[in-house]
Amino acid sequence: MAATLPASAYDKNEAMDRASPRGEPPPRKRILPWADAAFSFAAHASAWITLGLLAAIIASLFLGAWPAIREFGLGFFVTAEWDPVQERFGGLVMIYGTIATSLIALLIAVPVSFGIALFLTELSPAWLKRPLGIAIELLAAVPSIVYGMWGLLVFGPILARFVQQPLQALVGDTPVLGALVSGPPVGIGILSAGIILAIMIIPFIASVMRDVFDTTPAMLKESAYGLGATTWEVVSQIVLPYTKAGVLGAIMLGLGRALGETMAVTFVIGNFNQLDSLSLFEAANSITSALANEFAEASEGLHQASLIYLGLILFLITFVVLALSKLLLQRLKKNEGART
Repeated sequence: MAATLPASAYDKNEAMDRASPRGEPPPRKRILPWADAAFSFAAHASAWITLGLLAAIIASLFLGAWPAIREFGLGFFVTAEWDPVQERFGGLVMIYGTIATSLIALLIAVPVSFGIALFLTELSPAWLKRPLGIAIELLAAVPSIVYGMWGLLVFGPILARFVQQPLQALVGDTPVLGALVSGPPVGIGILSAGIILAIMIIPFIASVMRDVFDTTPAMLKESAYGLGATTWEVVSQIVLPYTKAGVLGAIMLGLGRALGETMAVTFVIGNFNQLDSLSLFEAANSITSALANEFAEASEGLHQASLIYLGLILFLITFVVLALSKLLLQRLKKNEGART
């Protein structure tokens, strides 16, 4: 007796026969022969255009700074004098101010951002997680000039009265610490600029850290908790090793923002082109602040070329920071799986 097929199978075969009388598969959508080639060309062109623009920026900075490079050479890095009248220029004050304020900002922002990200991902109740995350992200939308005005008018007097004056009274006579807190307690200077930068970059670092912490598989964390691990052990032994590349990227993002910030630093750093001491309360200057204050009024010649030289140095600082972060990432990946 011949085997019979269910009615649904007959209906399916009949539908296929109607769609293709000869039993051939239905025709596939035809792809234009030049589409893949066009897409490949567009992708390659985008990459090469980006590299070309980067090379053009470097070349233009180098050509614009060439008169200063020829006149001052590498001595520009270690000379603190900045005298447009006599055309004697050195970038030590600006370089020191840029690096010092950025390091202060990182020292403050990284622990605070880590704590925020840890609280949002591991400890926060469900009803608070979303509103608090949105509030932190909204801080990134505040214009930098608003931070600068707030720092000058509100934060500066508070810092001078409740931080600078007590510190000077406490450690003013100590040989090393006294030198770090010397100077007039007026609320502006390197420390003030570093704290304002820290407040500005906290939303960026915290948001990225929170997102990369959320990528950790829940099964890994739940397994660690099931074995009796504490929250800190889960974070240090599971979350951080799994997300170390993203955490380092968040820190580099914050550092890049701190190095390139202009208006907020201009308001609170003091814009002083002399380096009398290494005090954190001393008024100083940064590369971006010097460019913003002087470039529009700089005369052609060594003054303008020296400012462009500062821009080239800022580009080199950023490049060195990114290169070091890449090397650190490669070292971390190389040591994965090794005994500790």
